[in-house]
Amino acid sequence: MLTTGPKCLASVRTKPKQLRLDAIRCVNLRARYWGYNLDTRALRNTLGQFATGVCILTTQTSDNRSIGMTVNSFAAVSLDPALVLWSIQNTSECFKEFTECERYGISILKSSQQALSDRYARSLAHEMDVADRIVDDAGVPLVKDALATLSCRLTALHQGGDHHIIVGEVDALTHSEGEPLVFFSGGYQRLA
Repeated sequence: MLTTGPKCLASVRTKPKQLRLDAIRCVNLRARYWGYNLDTRALRNTLGQFATGVCILTTQTSDNRSIGMTVNSFAAVSLDPALVLWSIQNTSECFKEFTECERYGISILKSSQQALSDRYARSLAHEMDVADRIVDDAGVPLVKDALATLSCRLTALHQGGDHHIIVGEVDALTHSEGEPLVFFSGGYQRLA
């Protein structure tokens, strides 16, 4: 985190497209301040060297539809209280639904669930098929037969560049045996 130099803050009330533009300006301003040009493709390729699991984030919309989107930006925050986080792009089609929901689910996918990952990663393909989901006791949709699931209550939302960081407290969880779906260097991989 920069403690000196230009400060780049965007208002949470700003429209998502404007937040994205502000974040790009912020990165470019910091790069100029420190005397280098940041190549975003190189940054993306570098970050891609960090292997991650693959999750489908789910929630119930205000008009009672179950939606899901594929992410790999999931991480644990705390064991006590049980907190997790993930991030959503400010221009995401599902931004409003996930930043304004009370509850959401995280389903960690098995290696056999690559087709589901691909499906919910597509633009305009977020409404969940009934055959793909179960609904827990709190009304949170989750991916059927996932390697693990977490049912969360949204507790904090933080603006971070061209994304928002969503923090949730885990209210319920499940896990099973199996191989995880892994994403590395721009593609799916298997554990050796």
